[in-house]
Amino acid sequence: MELLSDLLASQPEIALFLALAVGHAIGAIRFGPFQLGGICGTLIAALVIGQSGARLDNDVKNVAFAVFIFALGFTGGPQFFANVGREWRIGLLSLVEAFVLLALLAIAVPLLSLDQGTAAGLLAGAATESAVIGTASEAISRLGISSEQVRVLQTNIVTAYSVTYLFGLISIVLFTSQLAPWLLRVNLRESAERLWQKLGGENDLGEGQSSALPLLVGRVLRVERVAGKTVLEAEQLVALGATIRRVRRDGETFRPSPAELLRTGDVVLAVGRRDAMVAFAGYVGTELPEEPGMEAVQNEQDVLLTRREIRGLTLARLRQMADVGMGRGVYIQRISRMQHRVPTLPETVLERGDVLTLSGPQEAVQRVVPELGYAVTPTIKTDFVFLGIGVLLGMLIGAFSVKFGQADLTLGTGGGCLVSGLIFGWLRARMPLFGSLPSSAAEILKDFGLATFIAAVGLSAGPDAITLIREYGLILPVAGILVSVVPAAISLFIGHRWLKLDTPILLGAVAGQHCSTPTIMALTSAAGNGTPVIGYTITYAISNVLLPLLGPISVAMAGALARH
Repeated sequence: MELLSDLLASQPEIALFLALAVGHAIGAIRFGPFQLGGICGTLIAALVIGQSGARLDNDVKNVAFAVFIFALGFTGGPQFFANVGREWRIGLLSLVEAFVLLALLAIAVPLLSLDQGTAAGLLAGAATESAVIGTASEAISRLGISSEQVRVLQTNIVTAYSVTYLFGLISIVLFTSQLAPWLLRVNLRESAERLWQKLGGENDLGEGQSSALPLLVGRVLRVERVAGKTVLEAEQLVALGATIRRVRRDGETFRPSPAELLRTGDVVLAVGRRDAMVAFAGYVGTELPEEPGMEAVQNEQDVLLTRREIRGLTLARLRQMADVGMGRGVYIQRISRMQHRVPTLPETVLERGDVLTLSGPQEAVQRVVPELGYAVTPTIKTDFVFLGIGVLLGMLIGAFSVKFGQADLTLGTGGGCLVSGLIFGWLRARMPLFGSLPSSAAEILKDFGLATFIAAVGLSAGPDAITLIREYGLILPVAGILVSVVPAAISLFIGHRWLKLDTPILLGAVAGQHCSTPTIMALTSAAGNGTPVIGYTITYAISNVLLPLLGPISVAMAGALARH
């Protein structure tokens, strides 16, 4: 054991990757809907391994956090700017979260005699926002105190976070999926099903069944009941439409125009949404086996939605526009928003920054792409010039400071890189012809950057963590539960009583204001469909920016309260 401790202390890079491996293994363990996740698992592993005396240089920690926070801003930039103005009603809940968290912290600091590090760690853990650890740690390093005091306070951040995160996570999962529906006196599953129907869903198939059955299907039908109607009139009989791609008449197969009159005995190839095709086949006539020349070939293309005139339209409205324009025959098969799938229902509202997966004939898809935005070309290459300039600019922004009385106000590296990431992500969404940073690469930067930062902080905090736990005992877990649930309860009241939000969307928004992926997973499972994701993506985008900024604020506020 002593040999292992000596090895880890002499080669801290081994301790780093040991903490990452063990921590993510711990984080993958699931207890019902609860899962610690890799970041919290890494912190726990690093605190234990840190007892060996292994330490990482501050430069490693700083670079890892700068890369993480830039990637966080980059991935959230398009949705952040899209949602701040347009979806202010739901986005208001993120502001409620921030203000209530600070108010609760203002009560907890003098009541529990919390130092600046413990206060920031309590906020980070209860709000389940790991990025606060980095911004608060950086703020503490600029307090002008001794290096030993800085180390102790930074240790208290990660220790308080590790203690309160688990209780905060369990609390918000249970609150949104179980307690909140009971408080509102609604059946969540029934409410979600009604909302699904309101948005135009034919039925609630659930995630598993939806993935087992194709969204788009083709059918060969004999015209029996729509003879005398034009192709377009027949297609408009069903919501979100079906498209007649081929007509066989008198042994000849051709592509019909929208104005083509259908005749009794025509054989048509129709392609469309599965839920619409069932009704469409009933309107048209008997289904026939597939015949040569009547094959349905579909091409898929991801497109980044940037056109201002499309933003805010429902899928049904866009479908109506496409039926009579160049988009006829092209369908939106999937919608991705903030890396989360959004239900493709007739009344689903499109937002700038959405990634739409189009499906249809190749020539039609190519015509439609410029009308929506820009094609997302699959690539595995990262533009390191773009990435390097972005992080460098963030550091320069963070280096600027402004004197405000006796206070020296500065964003620091964390705040600067967050601002830079937001701007660069927005620019990339508007002009995706430069600055390639594939979503998979951005996710790796976020995950590895944050995990490395957390591991570095945890290793240095290891020897002193036990002291803080002994000092506060059960006080921190209880405080974590209250700080997690109280903002959620206030948001629930505001969203239900004043904003009049549908219950699934409201609960999704509450989960999003905590930036909690396990919570939205538990919530969609309890709801039985994906309607909570609609609210989740809005507050998630805004809280991802707001909550990290609370780190320096919590440090400054705790210091001011302690002096009084």
